[in-house]
Amino acid sequence: MSVPTTTTSTTATPASGADATPSTAQRLAAEAIGTFILVFGVIGTALFAAAFGGGEGGLGVGFLGVSIALGLSVVAAASAFGGISGGHFNPAVTIGLAAAGRTGWRDVTGYLLAQLVGAMLATTALVGVLAGGPGYDPAALQGVSTGWGPLSPGGFDLGAAMLTETIATAVLVAVILGVTGPRGPQRLAPLAIGSSLTALALVAIPVSNASFNPARSIATAIYGGPEAIGQVWLSIAAPILGAVLAGLAHRFVFDRPLTDPART
Repeated sequence: MSVPTTTTSTTATPASGADATPSTAQRLAAEAIGTFILVFGVIGTALFAAAFGGGEGGLGVGFLGVSIALGLSVVAAASAFGGISGGHFNPAVTIGLAAAGRTGWRDVTGYLLAQLVGAMLATTALVGVLAGGPGYDPAALQGVSTGWGPLSPGGFDLGAAMLTETIATAVLVAVILGVTGPRGPQRLAPLAIGSSLTALALVAIPVSNASFNPARSIATAIYGGPEAIGQVWLSIAAPILGAVLAGLAHRFVFDRPLTDPART
């Protein structure tokens, strides 16, 4: 796995010919494209194939199918572009890695903007597809927006959604830090991270519609109507809180020598 100077990569060592350090423009473009793939894959599946409401108008893949789509999208994006940018594709991940000392804080703003652009391009493209179908609703993405109460598929409240999003993002960032660290199976990082996301989504979709990713939530909320816009703060605050907690915990617990030099 390549670990650039200021970013933690979620993929294996780059192929030959890719030894040169990517430029800032290349890293930001990789983050935008990777985030586009992630959001287009998971939100597209939820919109066109999930059929949560009883199987009409879709393939009926349900929560399991959407969770698998999330994991596969991350595996694909991280495998293709992680060696360039580090494969964050998520503002919470970028902030969590910075809190852990794995990413430079000076890179955070650029990464966050690139991720937002990629996510919003993905939902804009999906809205364009929806506009060509029957019964188009301007608030077409409300059903895939994240939140509590009316935006929770299971009708869970604010507290439940906050707790779920915080814990799930903390677990995700902990896995990323562990698997991409010097003691982790770095070549398996995309698979490990994608599998973790699949498992976490199975828990979180019924509760909060599974954010873990502020860029994904902002990108759906802008097309989800007033309710989605009003609740999007949760899907920004909770993932960032969980990511920072995981990053700080990893930094002070695991990023230390395996043995105490004073005892050797």
